[in-house]
Amino acid sequence: MSDKKTFLLPDLGEGLPDATIVEWYVKVGDVIRLDDNLVSMETAKAMVDVPSPVSGKVLRLAGAAGDVIVTGAMLAEFEIDPSMPQRAEGQDTGHHHGPSHGVGSHAPSDGDKVVASDDGGAISAPTAAPAKREDAGTVVGAMQSSDAVRSEQAVAVGGVKAMPAVRAMARKLGVDIARVNASGADGVVTMDDVKRAAAGDPAALRAAGGASAPAAAAYAAPAQATSFQPQAAGIAPAVAARSTLSQSGKPMRTQPPGVAASGQPEQLKGVRRNMARVMADAHAKVVPTTLCDDADLHDWLGKQDITARLVRAIVVACKTVPALNAWFDGDALSRTMHPNVDIGIAVDTDDGLFVPALRNADMLDARGIREGINRLRAQVEARSLPASELSGYTISLSNFGMLAGRYATPVVVPPCVAIVGAGKLSHDVVAVIGGIEVHRRMPISLTFDHRACTGGEAARFLKALLDDMALPQ
Repeated sequence: MSDKKTFLLPDLGEGLPDATIVEWYVKVGDVIRLDDNLVSMETAKAMVDVPSPVSGKVLRLAGAAGDVIVTGAMLAEFEIDPSMPQRAEGQDTGHHHGPSHGVGSHAPSDGDKVVASDDGGAISAPTAAPAKREDAGTVVGAMQSSDAVRSEQAVAVGGVKAMPAVRAMARKLGVDIARVNASGADGVVTMDDVKRAAAGDPAALRAAGGASAPAAAAYAAPAQATSFQPQAAGIAPAVAARSTLSQSGKPMRTQPPGVAASGQPEQLKGVRRNMARVMADAHAKVVPTTLCDDADLHDWLGKQDITARLVRAIVVACKTVPALNAWFDGDALSRTMHPNVDIGIAVDTDDGLFVPALRNADMLDARGIREGINRLRAQVEARSLPASELSGYTISLSNFGMLAGRYATPVVVPPCVAIVGAGKLSHDVVAVIGGIEVHRRMPISLTFDHRACTGGEAARFLKALLDDMALPQ
């Protein structure tokens, strides 16, 4: 009688309740070896390759690309092959179904550091491993498995070698990855290749017939195709243009109010799914209050980095009124005020909202702030940001004015007690002694949890921020 193994989706880090299938590396009937990549999964914060827990034949797979799998639910079923390598009974795989580190969890020690090769090969781990490992959370491209660390590797699917994150970016940008010229080592399609192809760089694309036969077959076969995979260029079905006229040329009658609107419901996945949960939790727990005012930038000398000035002003306000640079535990009614200032910078993407942490903002000069923000944005765009960088900040900033809007009521996400919103710059007529002047001003909105600080503390915080923003430099 064959020995079967049911593999449950492990906790991929940060205690997230589910993950979305991006791409299977096997199909039912395939034989897979222990620790070979089984599936690429997208969590709210990372793209992760999940290795196989056994060697054997694949009997069942939980779903297709795009399906959401609950943590602890069946991911795959195997028929174990005893003639192939197997993991010893009770050996730690590095994945857990229990709680993982949350906000304020410690960073991996120096002994856990690993080094990856330039061409995306396996990551090597230290030979001396501690007897007991802790789940360090999800890190893009690296997962603990026994005493080794598995890496996100460039896997050849459909004749194209690319990492899962690169494939996901190609799907997002509507790029046929089979037509992208590979510039990476050993013919690997890189993130930069995909972005240049999306920008229309002719050197980044092969000729229409230049794709290899396996690649063309992979895009033609619908076996694993889902909503993640765009239609190949030129073969999308024609969509009739909407019109207010019927085919006879007469005006069409509009639908009465009782008729349901058209469109299909779309299940939230990945980052957007987690964002919905976080916002609902914040709405249920926080008692928000918002103060608004305008920062007068009239005295600024020369061209300055507006976001860097905002960060500096928030640091000054946090040092002036520490009550807003704090965490609040609503259950225990306890408050933790922080000596350091770690600012969560809201980054808007098509996939949803990311809030990476700019660590030790109170120790950075203007150049350090700008370099830190650029690094965080690049990591968010490439989906290479460690999960540890998406939590643990002490206060947050939403610079929504870069797009539109003057004032707002940004959402305070526990355990933080405050968030600063910066609106769109404007030129306003300002009354001064002896007449009027036109000043450049920035609307500022400060939302705070009224359980954790008073209105007076919030007002003094806002004043300190505005005063610093008004300085010439």
